[in-house]
Amino acid sequence: MKHNTFATIIVFIFVLLSARVLAQSEVEEMLMDTTATEADSIPGLTDDEIEAQNSGLAFVEDSPITKMLDSLFRIKYFNDSLFYLDSASVNQFGYQPAEVPQFADSIYNQRIEALNRETPIQFTYNKHVRSFIDLYAVKKRELTSRVLGLSYVYFPMIEELLDRYDIPLEMKYLAVVESALNPTAGSHMGAKGLWQFMYGTGKVYKLKVTSLVDDRYDPYKATEAACQHMLDLYDIYQDWFLVLAAYNSGAGNVNRAIRRAGGVKDYWAIWPFLPRETRGYVPAFIAVNYVMNYAAEHNLYPTHPGIIMGGTDTVTVRDVLSFDQLNEMLGVPMGDLRFFNPQFKKDIIPASTENPYILRLPSQYVGAYLNNETELYAFKTKKGVEREKLLEEIKKVSDRSVHIVRSGENLGLIARKYRVSINQLKAWNNMRKTTIYPGQKLIVYSSGAPMAQAGETPVKRSSSSTFHVVKSGENLGLIAKKYQCSVTDLREWNGISGNVIRPGQKLRVYKPDEPVAKSTETSGKYIIHTVRSGDTLWDIAREYDGVTVDQIKKLNKLGNKSRIKPGQKLKIATVG
Repeated sequence: MKHNTFATIIVFIFVLLSARVLAQSEVEEMLMDTTATEADSIPGLTDDEIEAQNSGLAFVEDSPITKMLDSLFRIKYFNDSLFYLDSASVNQFGYQPAEVPQFADSIYNQRIEALNRETPIQFTYNKHVRSFIDLYAVKKRELTSRVLGLSYVYFPMIEELLDRYDIPLEMKYLAVVESALNPTAGSHMGAKGLWQFMYGTGKVYKLKVTSLVDDRYDPYKATEAACQHMLDLYDIYQDWFLVLAAYNSGAGNVNRAIRRAGGVKDYWAIWPFLPRETRGYVPAFIAVNYVMNYAAEHNLYPTHPGIIMGGTDTVTVRDVLSFDQLNEMLGVPMGDLRFFNPQFKKDIIPASTENPYILRLPSQYVGAYLNNETELYAFKTKKGVEREKLLEEIKKVSDRSVHIVRSGENLGLIARKYRVSINQLKAWNNMRKTTIYPGQKLIVYSSGAPMAQAGETPVKRSSSSTFHVVKSGENLGLIAKKYQCSVTDLREWNGISGNVIRPGQKLRVYKPDEPVAKSTETSGKYIIHTVRSGDTLWDIAREYDGVTVDQIKKLNKLGNKSRIKPGQKLKIATVG
C-alpha cells in the first residue's frame, strides 16, 4: 500500500508540473501588467558575438545527487498541500460545478459560533456580515476561488510572522480584505501591496521606496511591517476590531468615533460614527473568515496558483543584477521572477556587498544560482544588460527627484534651490519657454553638476582640494573662471547658497590637473585617456566633468561593448 501511495504522489506531482505553464499564465493575468515592451536586441551586435563574449563564463551544473535530495525534500514536506489543491475534482457535497448553495441565517450563525470557539476575536453575525458573505460566496465566486489558491502561496509566510509577533492567526484574512492577496495591488489613494501601506506609514515601519525598489510590494517585508503596525494599534485599543478600524481609516477617525459614542471602546457601539468605508471593513473581515473556512460548503474550490511558496527558496544577491540575466543564463521564467519579487519595479536588483537583497526563486533554480553566482553578475544578455549599463541606470534614477511648483516660484528660484541652471531644468523637462504653473511637476537631477555644453572641453580635476583666499573685488564668477569650474561647483564645494563672499574668506576648490596627468593627453582635436589597470568606462567617465559612458562609446565606436584593457587609448571629448 505504501509503494502505491508513493507512486501516486510521484505521478500527481508530474501532472501538476506539466499543467503549471497554463496555470501560471492565469495568475500573471491577475497579478501583473504584462504589457511592458521588451527592449530590442543590441544594435550592431549579433547573437554570435554575444555568445562569444559570454563563452568565458563556464556554467556549473547542479549535481544529480543534490537535485535528487531537493526533490525528495519537496515530496516529503509539500505533498499534502498539493493534494488539497486537487480537492475540486472530488466534490464531497455532490454539487454540480455551477451550483451556488444558499443557507439560512441560523446556519451562518451556527458556523460563525464554531469559528469563535477557536479564536480570541469574537465574530458577530448580522445583516452587514451576511451581505459580505453573499459578495464573496455568490457574486464574486471567481475572485474567491483565486484567493483560495493564492492562500497557499502567501498564508504559510503570513502565519509564521503572525505567530512570531503573537497576533491571532485569523488576522491573515485582513490581507484578503485589503488586496485579495495581490502583492502589486494599489489604491487610488496611493496605498500599495498585500497590506496596502501608504507611503508615510510604510516609511514609519522602514519600508523603503525608491524608483527601483518598493518594499511595500515585498510580501515578507510588508507582512512584518503590518504585524508591527497591528501590535502598535493593539497597544492603544486592546481590541482587535478597533485595530482593524484604525488600520483602515487611521487612529484619528477611530478616536473621534469613540468620543462621539460617549467614550465606549467597542466597534459596534462606534459603528455609526465611523467613515462609511470603515463601517463595512470589519463585516468584510468576518465574512472572509467565514468563507475561507467554509469554502467547500459553498461549492468553492481553489484555482491552482501554478506554484506554491513551498516550491520556492531565497538567495542573497550581492551585486547589481537584472531579471534578464537570470532569465537568459539560468532559464528562470520571467513570470516567476516578477510574481515572487514584485518589489523590484524595473526588473533590476540594485544590490551591492554593503547593501545585499533577498531574491525568491523557484527551488529548482537555486542550485544553479549558487553554483554560478559570480558568473551571473558578469553575464551579458541579448538585450544588452551588463553591469555598467545597470549602474548608469541606478545612478540616473537615484539622482532624480520631482519638484512640484508652488505659487510664486519661477525657474530661477527652483534652479537656485537645487544648484542647477535654468537651461538644465528646461532640458530635463523638454521645455522651450520658462513659463511654469503651480502644481506642475519638474524633473530635477540632484547632482548639481552642470551638463557639458556642445563644444566645451571637459576638465580633469585633482582628487585633493586646496583653498582660495578671497581678495577684495573678487566674486564667485571670477573665481569660477580662474579654476575652470562653475559657480554651482563653488557653492557645492563650500556649502553656500547665495553669492555673497567677503575678502579673506577661504573657499575650498579643486584645481584642474597641472601638468596633464599621465593617463590624459591631447591628440589633434581629442582629449585622450590611457586605460589603467582596473579602469571601467564608468570610472573613466566620472573623472571628467560632463562626460558620459555613452559619449565615450560613441567617440570610440565601441557600439554596446564595454570591455576595455590596460594601455588602450580612448577619446574622451573634442578639444575647443
